Amino acid sequence: MSQIVVDLLKAGVEANTTDKYKRDNVVFLPAADSVIITGDLHGHRRNFERILTYADLHNNRSRHLVLQEIIHGGPQDSEGGCLSYRLLFDVVRYKLDFPDRVHIIMGNHDIAFINNKKVMRNGKEMNRSMRSALDREFGQTSPYVKLAIKQFLFSQPLAVKCDNRIWLSHSLPSDRYLGKFDQKLLYRQLKKEDVARQGSAYLLTWGRKHSQSLLDSLAKLFDVDVFILGHQPQEQGWSQAGDNLIIVASDHNHGCLLPTNLAKPYTVQELIGSIVMLSSIS
Repeated sequence: MSQIVVDLLKAGVEANTTDKYKRDNVVFLPAADSVIITGDLHGHRRNFERILTYADLHNNRSRHLVLQEIIHGGPQDSEGGCLSYRLLFDVVRYKLDFPDRVHIIMGNHDIAFINNKKVMRNGKEMNRSMRSALDREFGQTSPYVKLAIKQFLFSQPLAVKCDNRIWLSHSLPSDRYLGKFDQKLLYRQLKKEDVARQGSAYLLTWGRKHSQSLLDSLAKLFDVDVFILGHQPQEQGWSQAGDNLIIVASDHNHGCLLPTNLAKPYTVQELIGSIVMLSSIS
C-alpha cells in the first residue's frame, strides 16, 4: 500500500515539474483558455467533488483548474488524527488525469508540513495530527510516505499568472516583510531556504492584511491588475480585501469558486459577480 502511494506522489512530482504552462515557479495561462479558481480546501472532500463537477474537465478541453492547500482539516481517524492526506492523494490522481490543466499552488500549511513545524487550525496542531494518522495507517513505512508527501508539496508552483492580468497565489508578502521578499524566487529553481521561516516562499504564502499601497506596489512588480488569493479565512466564502484583491475560500459550507474567461479582462466587481457558491452545485 505505501509503495503505491509513494509511486503516486512521485508521478505527481513529475507532473508538476513537466506542466507545459509552468516556468520555474509560475504557471502562465494562455488567453485562449478559461480557468476555475478555488480557495483553500483543507480536507473538504464534498467541496472537492463539487468543484470537479463544475469544472467538468473531461468535456471542457480548454479549461484549467487551480487548487490550493489540500491538507489539514476534514475527516479524522478514531484517535483524532487528520486524514486530509487521503484527499491529497485523490487530488494528485486528478492532476495526473489532466497534467497540464490542473495546477495546485503552494500554501502555508504545505510549507509547515515540509518543515515539520507547528501550524494551528481550529485550535489543533495540524502537523502532529496528520503525521500521527500517517503513522497509524502506514506503520513502519510511514517515513517513506511522509517524505513523498513533502517532495510533492515542494514541487508545487507558487503562483498562476493569467494572460488577462489576473494573479493567483495562496497569499502575498505582508507589508512588514515586503523588503525581505525576493521576486527572483518566481523565476528560478526553488531552494530549501526559500521555504524556511522568512524565506521568500514562506513570506509569499503566510502574509495577511495587505495594505492598498502594498497591493499597488506588487501589482506593478508582477505586472498584473487583480489578485485572487486564499489563506485568510472567509466565513461567507469570499471578500473584497482591497481595490484589486479578492480572497476566496472553498473549505466549508459557504465556500465558493470563481470561473473566468482568460480571453477578457475583468474588473474586481465583474469577478465578484462571477463567484459561484459551492453549495449550489449538486
